[in-house]
Amino acid sequence: MNPVERFAPGGRKRFLSRARGLGAFYLVLAIIVLVWTLCAGSPDSLSRLGLGVVLQPPPVRLTLPTQPSLIVIGLLLGLIGLYAVLRSPGERVTNMLLGSGAGLIVLGAIIAAAADKSIDLVGLIKDSVRLATPIMLGMLAGVMCERCGVINIGIEGMMLTAAAVGYMVSLYAQNMWLGLLAAILAGGLMATLHALLTIQFMVDHIISGTCINILAVGVSGYIRAAFLLRNPFGAPGLFPYVFQGTPVWDIPILGTILFQYQPMVYTALVLVPLVWFVLFRTPWGLRTRAVGEHPRAADTVGIDVFTIRYVNVILAGCVAGLGGAWFSLETVGHFDDLMTNNRGFIALAAMIFGNWNPLGGAAGALLFGFADALNFKFQILEVNVPYQFIGMLPFMLTMIAVAGVIGRTTPPAADGQPYRKQ
Repeated sequence: MNPVERFAPGGRKRFLSRARGLGAFYLVLAIIVLVWTLCAGSPDSLSRLGLGVVLQPPPVRLTLPTQPSLIVIGLLLGLIGLYAVLRSPGERVTNMLLGSGAGLIVLGAIIAAAADKSIDLVGLIKDSVRLATPIMLGMLAGVMCERCGVINIGIEGMMLTAAAVGYMVSLYAQNMWLGLLAAILAGGLMATLHALLTIQFMVDHIISGTCINILAVGVSGYIRAAFLLRNPFGAPGLFPYVFQGTPVWDIPILGTILFQYQPMVYTALVLVPLVWFVLFRTPWGLRTRAVGEHPRAADTVGIDVFTIRYVNVILAGCVAGLGGAWFSLETVGHFDDLMTNNRGFIALAAMIFGNWNPLGGAAGALLFGFADALNFKFQILEVNVPYQFIGMLPFMLTMIAVAGVIGRTTPPAADGQPYRKQ
């Protein structure tokens, strides 16, 4: 039997499986693409997909006929949807088909937006990595917490507080590195509060995280009103690009994708394999995962459950603080209310996307960062779609990925459960 399907209480097999549901969605979308392309498209329209700015003009572009390309994409989407509806394949094949369909949808959207215009694909990849940075850091914070059994939906609040405190210290000390340190400590302090509430006082983890988020809105709003709006210092600068001025900066294509970033992007990319190694290849990681799966059994073999949870949650808050500093110190050089814009919650979606594994979560973060970058590209190209719908793209992708594309996920068994030592 298809592992995705379940038997109803009466013994009948449920018809609407995940494969059939998303297959039907692809079929409807394929019909919309084909009808729109044939009715509104121009046979002479060309889409230009740039491959970055090279040292010698003219820039390299891949030119595609818009209407035939969209027709092919619509037909492929229809075939994928039809196969999923009629065959309802197993979970692995379903994920491959749905992932291929999602890729076709993105490619079709890019080709349609670039009709009689040009989109730089290399710049799109670069922006995707840059915009994925806070999501990646928030995802790591979530993995570190939940692998030891503590649910942390307060990552958004930790990032917001860190962004405000880090910018304030950077402004008044006129030193961005001190601001970065303050942001890390602010995230760790908020995480300490969450750890006390959930581990020591056994408050419901969701309630505690919600309180952290509400508290962060008030604290950051007060900091902005009291210390930032009428400061005598102006605005601090931004972190410099790591490789600017070096030979690798001007390498065509690879230079743009690999070397044109600021420090926190590389920090996130280093932390992902580092956290994975600690969790899955060290005694500390083994103890952390044991506490997250069966704290009672871990306690009986001498593992200090409370210490493991406190250390992991506080360190996770420091990582979330790095993500908050990305907004105010590395991206815009100022602080606005609610400037984290729900990226902490999207980080939790990336964590679930990756099945509580840092490497899979990083892939999810890059996916959501790509949706963000695509959103900005579409607005620049003035795509004939209301900007409110374009702005919804990252959040829609989050819901589709978590609810359908990734299939079943398995959180740590003791996730969110309080522990009482006997």
